[in-house]
Amino acid sequence: QVQMVESGGGEVQAGGSLRLSCAASGIFAGMNTMAWYRQAPGKQRELIASITSGGMTIYADTVRGRFTISRENAKNSVYLQMISLKPEDTAVYYCNAPSLAPSLLAVAWGRGTQVTVSS
Repeated sequence: QVQMVESGGGEVQAGGSLRLSCAASGIFAGMNTMAWYRQAPGKQRELIASITSGGMTIYADTVRGRFTISRENAKNSVYLQMISLKPEDTAVYYCNAPSLAPSLLAVAWGRGTQVTVSS
């Protein structure tokens, strides 16, 4: 069964940094496009960063230049380094593999990790 476990969230002040981790099981993260998503209160979940099996990265405009996605194949893990955090980055952060079949993607969501940025 494909499953993601996110960790590393917390509460920081604006301008601070956090590094999120995602441990994947049931798939080889290195052979799949992996992505970070976030869901703020009252909003839909949005994809904010992705990394392909070849290492190409794409970022949403709202996080480009501040967030960096990376992958460590030996640990089957994906990371999100976040700097210059803003209050509007407050959300629950999730990872997943968007190239999975919809049925697998739906059950692979983890509990996420809460990031709270105070002003």
